Parts: sequence; structure tokens; C-alpha cells
Amino acid sequence: MNELINKWYRNHALIYKLLLLLSTTFFIVYLFPKTGKFRYSFEKAKPWQSENLYAPFDFAIKKTDLQISKEKESIINTSEVYFDIDTSIKNTVIDNYLTNFNTVFLDTISEFDDRDLIYSTGQKALSGLYENGILNSIYNYGDVREVILVENNNETKRVQFGDLTNQNEVRNYLESELEKNNLTNYKEDFISLFFDIIKSNISFNKSLTDKSLEEKLANVSLTRGVISEGTLIISKGQVIEDDQFSVLDSLKSEYESQVWSSNNYNWVMVAYTLLVALALLMLLLFLRKYRTEVFENNTKVTFIFFNIVVMILLTTLVINYNSEYLYVVPLCILPLVLKAFFDARLGLFAHVLTVLLLGFIVPNSYEYMFLQIIAGIVTILTVSELYKRANLFISVGQITLIYIISYFAFFVIHEGQIFNVELKTFGYFVLGGLATLFVQPLIYIYEKLFGLVSDVSLLELSDTNTKLLKELSNKAPGTFHHSLNVANLAEASANEIGANAMLVRVGALYHDIGKMKNPTFFTENQSTGINPHDELSAKESANVIVNHVLDGIEIAKKNNLPDRVIDFIRTHHGTSTIYYFYMKEKSVIEDADEKDFSYLGPKPFSKETAILMMCDSVEAASKSLKLPTSTKINAFVENIIDKQVENGQFLNADITFRDIESIKKVLKLKLANIYHLRIEYPE
Repeated sequence: MNELINKWYRNHALIYKLLLLLSTTFFIVYLFPKTGKFRYSFEKAKPWQSENLYAPFDFAIKKTDLQISKEKESIINTSEVYFDIDTSIKNTVIDNYLTNFNTVFLDTISEFDDRDLIYSTGQKALSGLYENGILNSIYNYGDVREVILVENNNETKRVQFGDLTNQNEVRNYLESELEKNNLTNYKEDFISLFFDIIKSNISFNKSLTDKSLEEKLANVSLTRGVISEGTLIISKGQVIEDDQFSVLDSLKSEYESQVWSSNNYNWVMVAYTLLVALALLMLLLFLRKYRTEVFENNTKVTFIFFNIVVMILLTTLVINYNSEYLYVVPLCILPLVLKAFFDARLGLFAHVLTVLLLGFIVPNSYEYMFLQIIAGIVTILTVSELYKRANLFISVGQITLIYIISYFAFFVIHEGQIFNVELKTFGYFVLGGLATLFVQPLIYIYEKLFGLVSDVSLLELSDTNTKLLKELSNKAPGTFHHSLNVANLAEASANEIGANAMLVRVGALYHDIGKMKNPTFFTENQSTGINPHDELSAKESANVIVNHVLDGIEIAKKNNLPDRVIDFIRTHHGTSTIYYFYMKEKSVIEDADEKDFSYLGPKPFSKETAILMMCDSVEAASKSLKLPTSTKINAFVENIIDKQVENGQFLNADITFRDIESIKKVLKLKLANIYHLRIEYPE
């Protein structure tokens, strides 16, 4: 059991990475389309790039959303409407007319013939009004709209809506009948009589109307025609017009729906999982081989995977909403962030892998991948010194320009002309460029969440007015001055070989903060001429010197300095020997152990930490030069650095002999400038 626990503990970092790989893979696959991917890419009004395409099976042609909506709108505007009719009202009105007529006209009409004519005119008018019926309200249906009259839920008659009488038409109808028979003298009494007895007998039946409409809308076909297996759909080079696009889109949907509905779904998911896992595994292998310090840090590995997942998630959400806005997604933030926290090579590698994964889900995947990879390369090449805001704006402008140029070139290739280029796509590129500017606050957020450090933070730490550097200048002014000199030498050396100049400068400023604990034990701070080492044995003196590294690490952690800066404190002496006290001890004890007079390490493990070791040793030892000349300085630099190389101090650092020679050249030039002879001024 204990052996199993020990084995687990020894391999817990590797197990964590395996779990991270699997969980990231499954999450990305979950975001992918749940169907097989149609093997062809196509766009409306662009040439068909593949070979002649024949129908692989019978399939129906889908109607477009616009066609379906127009068809439904037509049904809504022409579908019949249902009205309830009450036939008993007509009989009641006729009976009331007979009774009321004698009351109204018995004394007012002297001529018997006129009375008889008015009576018959009224009867005829009632028959005309109730022939189809009188509506109980105002309805806005077209005159030719079919109306179905029902009584007790039984259809009685079908008429056009224009054949029904609205209440506001009754008066005009009655006046027209009176004019025909020259009875306008009796208009007021006649119309008054009718308005007292007339009642509407037709009312709208909403439930039957809605039910009929729903049935018709439900029966709307989503397809129009069928393409038989083996039919030529489109030829190579043929421009995809509306009809061809509809057929191709139907084939794509049918293909993907067949995969979804079949047992092949599980195989599709397995295939996606294998490809995604393979891509992420390549990233881990890259880290293990070329970025060992990143690979061994689970937080950093998690940070890289997290950024990849965020970009894929954001792109997926945009595609699901509207793929037209695909290029608004600021994908170049990924290499920017990784370059800010790590290096350009890792940023580009992760960016390319992310683009390859997105190729599974984006439309026109080749065009998309080409644009994004080119944009990623430009991002890596152009963005330098991210902490300078002007540089970021200039780089974003260059990235946006590359997007526009590349898209324009693809458009011309597809269309063969430039007149119908879609300007709104250029607008999307501009929006994507503006969104890329969010990288500055994003870097700050990541620093707080993941405990990482970027060049922006390094710039803040390089300010000599920070609390810790002020304390160093007060407690150990000689050490502070030494650190400034080392920082200048290290920065120049880093610029010469292409290392991170800002990082090495900050590391140099803080590398000796441990000397604040016992400042007088270091010669640069001994202004009174009293040397505390005179009262200590050589071994005790060596312990005090060695402990300034451990004290520095402790002070750095208390002041929340980033790990990348603490690395310089840990490694700036490597495992070198404090030679002065070792020889002093050896003069007393011949078999003195050299390990008792050696720093604990580790050795430098990057270009930057190696640069600091060289510059620190050269600057500190240069104070012992008497009457320095160019020849002395050259030999002095060569001797110190060659000894460090012989002692294997740079074996773990990613630095070449050419780099070391370039650093020697810079140090010789800088020291020659510092120690150049001045003319003697007269008193």
C-alpha cells in the first residue's frame, strides 16, 4: 500500500497532465458538431472548387427559410375564415318589420300605392341584407377572401367576404333602394324604422379559423422536389447559384442527419476524440522536449490548455449564433498572451494547433486556417515589448491589415473580380482587431489568477522607486549600486543575443536583496574600513556569504516577487565555490571540503539566468582591477567566464558558445567604457 502511495506521489504531476489532457479533449469534442462533417466547403456565388459532384443517394431539396416563411405568409393571408350565422334572426327581423311598418307609416302616407311600394321595397331590402348576412363588427379581410358560414358547427354556405354586409354599409344600401323607387321623401322614417329592427346575424368563429389555419401551416412542405442518386449536382468550376446552393445545402444536411441518426455516431465521436487528443498530446510533447521548465509546472500547463479551450469555446459560440461574425473573434490574443508569459515559439505552436482544431467546425476551413495562421505568424513577428502601448496598437493595425489583404486575395481567387467584395467583412476584421486590444487587461487578470508574470509587471518591478529597491538602497547602498551596474550589463548582453532584456534586468536588480540582512559582511557596503569577517572563521564567513541567496529568496517571497524573478536569486551563483574563503581555510586545513564553501545552486537553466551569472561575476570582480587597460579587461572577462564554462555552470541553460562569445564581447566593451582613462585636470 505504501509503495503504491509513493508511486502515486512520484508520478502525481504526470498523472495530473494526463487527466488535464483527457478532460480538455472531452470538453473540446463536446463543443464540436455532433455529426459527421460534410467533406466539401462551398459558398453562394463562388465557384465549386472540387471535382464534379454526383448525388450519392436520393434526397429531397430543402426549401430556404425565406421560401417557407413566404409560403406560410401566403397561407395566412388567403386561408378561409369561419363565421357563425344565426338564421332565426332574419325571421324575427321580418316579423318586426311587418308590425312596426304599420305603426310608422299608417298616418304619414296618404297614397295607398306609395305605402304598398314602400312596404315591398323594405321587404326586398331585408332580403338583400340577409341574403348572406350582416356582420356584428368591422373585420378587415379582402373582398375575395373565402368565408365559411356555419350554424351549430355545421357548414351552411361558402361565400366571399365581400358578399357579407358590414354594419356601416346598411344605410348606404337602404338609400340606394329608395332612390331606385323614387321614395327619397320617406328616407328618414324608412331608415329610422330599419335601424330599430335590424340585427346582425354573423359573428367571427375564432376557434374554427385558427384550427383550420394551423392545419394548413402544419402541412407546409419543407422540401421541393427530389434529387435521384447519380444525378450531376454541380460541375467543377461552376459558379454556385441559388438553385445549386439550395441543392448542396440539402445534401449536406441530409448527409449529416444520416450520420446522426445511424450507429456511426459513436465512431464519429471516437474519431474526433482521437484527433483532438493527438493535437493536445503534440503540445505536451513540445513542452517536454523544448520547454522543460514549463512542462514541469502544472499551473503553467493548465494555463496554456485553458487559453486554448477559451478560444475554441468563444469561436463555437459565435458560429452557433451566426458564422458571419467568425472573424470578430480575436484569435490572435492566444499567441499574444502566451508570448507575454512564455516565449514566441510556444505561442505560435499553440496558436497553430488551436487553428487546426477549429478547422473541424468553421465554414471554409482552409481559408480560415490560412488567414489565422498567417495572422498568428505576423503577431509573433511584430509584437515586441508588449508593455509599450504604442507597440500593441501598431501591431494590431498590422494584423488587421494582413487579415484584409488575405481575405481580399481569396475573394479574387474565388470570384475572378473585385467589384462585389463585401465591405462588411472588412468591418468584422477591424472589430476583431479592436477586440485584440483587450489583451492588456486580460494579461493583468491572468497574472492575478495564475500567479504568472508578464513584461508589463516586469516594467513595474524595474522601477527603482519600488519599496524593496528603496530599502536595498538604504540598507546596502553598495549592493544597490552593484545591482544597477549588473542590470545595465545584463540588459545589453540580453539584447545582443536576443534574450528577454526586461526579465534579465529585473532579475539583476533584485538578485542580491538577501544582502540586506547582513550588509556589512559584503565588501561593497564596508565604508568604515572595518571587516566583520576578521572575527569569523573562513567556514563561518562562507556560510554568511552563501546564506545571502537563501535570505534573498525569503525576502522575495515575503514581498510577493514572481517566481521568474526569484529564479535569478536562486541561480546567480549556481554551484560555484567561494574561492577566497576556501583557500583561506585550506591554508589552515589542507584537506578542507570544497562543498562547505560552495553555493547550493541550482545552476542557471535559461539564457537570462546564465547572462546574470556572467555579468554579476564580471562586475563584482572588476572592482579589483588595478590600472585597467583594454588588454587587462579582455583577459579578465575571458578568464572569469571560461572558468564558469569549465565548471559546467551553463550545462542546464539554453545558451550556445556563440551566445557566450557575444556576451563576452559586450562585457569587454562596456567595462572598457566604464574604466577608460581620463585626463588629469590641473588643480
